Order: sequence, then C-alpha cells, then structure tokens
Amino acid sequence: MSSIGRFLEFSVRTPDILDSLHFYKTLGFEELTSSDIWPHKYAVVSDGALSIGLHDREFDDPALTFVQPELARHARRMSDHGFDFSHMQLGEEIFNELRLQDRDHHTIMMLEARTFYGADEDDNDSLLGSWFEVTLPVRDAMRSARFWAPIAPVMLSMREEPTPHLRFDAGGIAIGLSESIALSGPSLCFKCRDRDAVVAVCERHGHKTEKYPGYEGAFRAIQAPEGTTLYLFDEDFLGEAIVVDESDDLSEYPG
Repeated sequence: MSSIGRFLEFSVRTPDILDSLHFYKTLGFEELTSSDIWPHKYAVVSDGALSIGLHDREFDDPALTFVQPELARHARRMSDHGFDFSHMQLGEEIFNELRLQDRDHHTIMMLEARTFYGADEDDNDSLLGSWFEVTLPVRDAMRSARFWAPIAPVMLSMREEPTPHLRFDAGGIAIGLSESIALSGPSLCFKCRDRDAVVAVCERHGHKTEKYPGYEGAFRAIQAPEGTTLYLFDEDFLGEAIVVDESDDLSEYPG
C-alpha cells in the first residue's frame, strides 16, 4: 500500500474569508497566491511550514488535504485495500478529487494537483512559533492507528500515559492521534517562544483565547473565526516519547 500523497493544506469551511484572513495575518501568517481551480471563494495562509486553506463551500471540515498524482489509479489501489470513499470526482476533463473519513469521522481529501503556489521556505514561523502537529481527537488511539498505518507508514512517536497519543508522518506532516477529552475537534499545535507578544496581539485585535485550556499543558488556546483551535506550548509535549520507525508492527500493541 503506497502513501496518501504529499500534504497540501489543513482545509476549513470559512463563511467569512476576509475575517479569517485578517485573523491569521495578525498572527504573522502570509497569504499565498491561489489558483483558479475551485469555483468557490478560496484563500490560503501559511507560516512557511503549515498551509491553511479557507474555503467558502459546504464540506465535512476540517479536512486534511493531500496531493496525489495519478489519483484515479491510486483510488483503485486504495479501494482494493478496503478504503471507502465518501466522494469521488474522477475524469479526464475535470479536477480530480477524493474524500474519505477515518474511523473517528475525520475527513481526508486527496487532489490530483496543487491549488496554490508555495510559501517562502525561508520564512518558517509565525508569531505563534513553530508548528509541530495536527492533532485529531480519537476514541481509541490504537484502533485509529490501524487505519492510518497503511497510508502513513512511519510512526514518529507514541506514549500510553497519561493519555494515549500516537504520532505519524502523513505525507510530510505530523498527525497526532489523541484520546484527550479536552479536544473538541482537529487542532493545530505550536511551540511558542514569545508568550507576551502573542497575548498582546490577541488582546489588541480581540481574538478569542483561553488560558491553560487543559490540553497537554498548553498555556493558551486561540480560536480562529471559522472555529479552528490553535494550541500554544512551551515545548513539544511528546519530547520524551518512545521513538519508533516504519518497521514497527501495530499488531504488537494492545487495542
């Protein structure tokens, strides 16, 4: 089974794109130049490592979006391995798109090509600091991991206590599977170096924040206008986790 493709963006439905654009720009994200692939309003912001796609259309969001060339062939291969698609748009005269959901109903989108031009790789931070994980809330981390392992075969780290948490490399980004009850949906995690600067900007612009929100020792949570939660940490909370590699067999672990 081959990989899911190359990570493109964290896609969210955004009823007011200008409001969300303003929010991310105040935090140091850069707006990128998007293509005209989509018929709906669409914008992208990036910190150089993470790109967030703002979509004015109805879909099961947030979604993890990947680029996979020869998408139709890849879809057949995934179907042969038991993956079911909730949406398939494949053809020679259209922009090919697939959607599926993992065992916890998180949406994965796969596209045949990029929908925006890349960020400046020398600018790899926002005011929030270094982004290090997209966290997905799951009911059973090991059960969820068995879905992700065939398409994201490199497990970066794991731990069992105090809350089960597994981290995979999915197309070049870190995907965390967490059983934490503090999570209400897919979230973005940053290692922040300047608390005071972030707090000052949030207060100046009236951004919705919460101190010590209860997730993994985060010192602040910030909520974007479209509902995305961004967690800020002093350090990566899996710093002392067990490091494993793609030869690790998930069947050896309980669950």
